[in-house]
Amino acid sequence: MDRIDRQIVDILQKNARTPLKVIAEKAYLSSPAVSARIERLEKAGIITGYSARVNEEKLGYPIMAFINLEVQPRQKEEFYPFIEACPNVLECSCVTGQFSMLIKVAFKSTVELDQFIGRLQDYGRTSTQIVFSTPVGPRGLQVAETEEGDGK
Repeated sequence: MDRIDRQIVDILQKNARTPLKVIAEKAYLSSPAVSARIERLEKAGIITGYSARVNEEKLGYPIMAFINLEVQPRQKEEFYPFIEACPNVLECSCVTGQFSMLIKVAFKSTVELDQFIGRLQDYGRTSTQIVFSTPVGPRGLQVAETEEGDGK
């Protein structure tokens, strides 16, 4: 990835709907050149998809929580399909530390959250934190500032 690729990635992370013409103007390239670079970045697996950010609360899911779950290695084969099929699960990451999974969820009520936690406890011990606020929301990596010679 060169400086221009990094700039394109930064622009798309901020707004994936940015028109090619606007990206081309910012990168000092033609629209076809930008399109070719984006296609190359997709094929290389650097750009893995495009999505819209939504306000969960306005969609009727005001309860956001992080659930730590201790899953034994032998249970992962059964656990992964289960967690993948849960529509309220926004993310699930395998992590280090006392717990093996960190799960981000959104629910309509604490009752629904409690029922879900009960189902999770079939796989192991849990610890839950309910989110009060999110001062820094999801954002992309700032890759345009990272140059090959700066040691990063």
